[in-house]
Amino acid sequence: MLHIILYRPEIPPNTGNIIRLCANTGAQLHLIRPFGFELDDKRLRRAGLDYHEWANVQQYDSLEEVAAALSDSRIFSISTKGTTRHSDMQFEDGDALLFGQETKGLPPEWLDIQAKERVLRLPMLAESRSMNLSNAASVMLYEAWRQLGYPGGV
Repeated sequence: MLHIILYRPEIPPNTGNIIRLCANTGAQLHLIRPFGFELDDKRLRRAGLDYHEWANVQQYDSLEEVAAALSDSRIFSISTKGTTRHSDMQFEDGDALLFGQETKGLPPEWLDIQAKERVLRLPMLAESRSMNLSNAASVMLYEAWRQLGYPGGV
């Protein structure tokens, strides 16, 4: 199983789309509080449609707490500050993909303590700032799942 971790998500439809993504790929979703919305937000539900019941969602209060819960997993931080392309990484079952806030990304102090090769970047044109969170999560998760041979997929 692969994992997606969202650090303090702010935009309900992004989280709803990622709930749907996880439900359709078998990934487990981990959310780190505080959120920029309530989990019963209608925009979150609309984006996730009826997939909430199919997604495995865990909640935490800090990056350290989720890192401890996933101590057997490799955690990859996804950031525009990364130097390793997502497609250059060889993913393994149990890997976790960590995404930052839509407006701020991941905390610099977290990125500073990560191994350089574990901070991944999606290629973009030089003048681009960043991708939409749910689109970036989809690209990353599908690359990792593809490398694993799409276990459970049809």
